[in-house]
Amino acid sequence: MVIKSILKEELANSGRMKQRYEQELAKLPTGSLVKRIIKGHEYVYLVYRKDGKVKSDYKGKSVSVADLERYREAKLLRSKYRHALSQVKKQIRYLEGVLRGKEEI
Repeated sequence: MVIKSILKEELANSGRMKQRYEQELAKLPTGSLVKRIIKGHEYVYLVYRKDGKVKSDYKGKSVSVADLERYREAKLLRSKYRHALSQVKKQIRYLEGVLRGKEEI
């Protein structure tokens, strides 16, 4: 039963990876900055979800380049982490099924 011990070890590793991805997602700022043009003037809003609803917070007529870059980078990282988290969850479901004996090895 060497294979089962290897699968159990891989399941434990996948669980740790899942936790790490969730922690990294929690560290990132939520939402994204959006520029809106209202009556010919440009305004910046922070758009995010709260309790299943889309919320917008006014940030001003202009935002620093550093803030724009920070939110742009956070959006890319959030996408990357969500994709990786999805893959790890699928792997965990598969490994749990194999260890229960319902999946073919």
